[in-house]
Parts: sequence; C-alpha cells; structure tokens
Amino acid sequence: MTTSLTTAAAESAPDPREPRAAGTAAAPHRARPAATRRKRLPHTPLDPRRSVPLTLLTGLVLVYTLLPLAWLVINATKSRRGLLDSFGLWFADDFDLWGNITRTVTYDDGVFVRWLLNTLLYVAAGAGGATVLAVLGGYALAKYDFPGRKAVFAVVIGAVAVPGTALAVPTFLMFSNMGLTNTPWAVIIPSLISPFGLYLMWVFAAEAVPTELLEAARIDGSGELRTFFRVALPLLVPGTVTVLLFSMVATWNNYFLPLIMIKDPDWYPLTLGLNAWNAQAQTAGGEAVFDLIVTGSLLTIVPIVAVFLLLQRYWQSGLAAGSVKE
Repeated sequence: MTTSLTTAAAESAPDPREPRAAGTAAAPHRARPAATRRKRLPHTPLDPRRSVPLTLLTGLVLVYTLLPLAWLVINATKSRRGLLDSFGLWFADDFDLWGNITRTVTYDDGVFVRWLLNTLLYVAAGAGGATVLAVLGGYALAKYDFPGRKAVFAVVIGAVAVPGTALAVPTFLMFSNMGLTNTPWAVIIPSLISPFGLYLMWVFAAEAVPTELLEAARIDGSGELRTFFRVALPLLVPGTVTVLLFSMVATWNNYFLPLIMIKDPDWYPLTLGLNAWNAQAQTAGGEAVFDLIVTGSLLTIVPIVAVFLLLQRYWQSGLAAGSVKE
C-alpha cells in the first residue's frame, strides 16, 4: 500500500524538464515584478528624454524671438497719438492699421513704394545672381577635377571667415574709382559674391548628385550642359532654394553697404529709407512720423516671412542634406 502511494505521488509531480503551462503561476521565490523584467529602451531623437531646464530655455528663446514681432504688429494698429499714450504691448482704443498703411505708402509722394521697388531690384539682381553663381560654381567644384581645386577650396573657406564690414571700405574705394557709387550697381555687384552660398552648394552637390548618374548620362550621349540642366539641376533644387533664401535675407536686410554707397534717396532700399524717416524727427523742423516707421517696418518683414513659409519644405530638406553619409 505504501509503495503504491509513493508511486502515485511521483507520477503526479510535474517534470522540471517540461515547459510550464501558460496559465500556471510561477513559484513564489521565482516571481519578479514586471517593472524589473521590462528592459528600458534608450532615448532616441524621436523619443527624447524630457528636460525641464531645456524646456524653460526654449520657452525663453521663443518669447525673445516673438516679443519684438508682437510689439510691431500691436503698435502698427495705433495712431500717432495712441502710439505715444498707450502701453506698448497692448492695443489702443483707436484701431488704425489700414489708415497707417495708406499713409505709409502715400507719404511724401509715395516714396515708400519707390524704396520697396528698389529693394526688390537689389534682391532680384543681387540675390538671384548670387544664387545662380553659387549653383554653377558649387556644381563645378564638386563634380569636376582640375588643377588648383584645393587652392580654390582654401580661398572659399577664407572668404567665408572674413566679415563683410571689413571689405566695405576697400569696396567703396574701388567702386568710387570706377564711378559706380550712388548707382544701383554699387549694391548689386557686391551682392553677387556669396562665399557661404558657394561653399554650401559645393557640399550639397557632392552629396546630392551621384557621380554614377552623370557618367550614365554621358555614356548615353548627353552633353555637359544638358546633363547639368536635365539631370543635376533637379537634384539641386533643395540646396538652391536654401542658398536663395539666405541671399535674399542678406540683401533685403542689407544696411551698411547701401549706407556707404548710396546718397540719392531715390535709390534707397527700405532699410535706409526707414532710417531716414527716423532721423527726420531729430532735424530742425522735421516731422515725426513714428507711426509710419512702425507700419513701414511691419510691411518690410511681411514679404520675407511669406517667402520663408512658402519655401519652408525646400529649405529644411536643403539644410539636412549631407548630414548622413552612406
């Protein structure tokens, strides 16, 4: 009898070599909390670690960036009296935005419109020409091997490191000897040179245009110009738009170069024109037009903001190009 009970107990005990059933509970001494068994995944750029100091710093930078823009929009809605009598970061009782815009574009026989057209001319000729030259030069330096290529690279890097203000006086003396000062050419020609744009297109073309693709086009009988316009140029669109945006902003906001080159108010860009209105209040018998200055400043930044919003996707992809090497 004892032998049969021992045999039955041994047969009913589970075999440790057999896998445990899905619903069977684990032994108390082997149980572990779920949090202990779960392995923590490392934080990635797509799943970053939350940082309170970094969030506060980002908020401060955002406020610092948007506060001047908010001040400009709010004060552009005020009349001349409301601009001086009300709090700067809140609206006045007299909403006069459309009246301010009308007075700005019609004041002094519409000289603001003249300055706006001058700025568009400088941007179209200067920034547009700088972009074209940067695309052509960057593509050639990236995809053609010729003697002196390394020397050109050193010159471009050195030119990027030189500030524009250091070249202002030599540029003025050179243009003065050629008789080009006080003309639009004195602003357009220096704007055509963009070492940073050339370097950016050089790096972008080296990564965005595969050499094998160019060789395949040449084997099929395509000439160099046709290969550039039909094969390479569509691949260079993001970088081209990026260089165009940088050149447009630099030319649109250019103040120092027109200041030393242009003396005729008819050829002023918007930056010099608004400064002339601001200095007008400090002259004897001059009219203070601070409301027109604020409204004109708002109208000045609207085109740049619109261009950035329209070309944002190209600009972002252009900045990211070349960051990953395959």
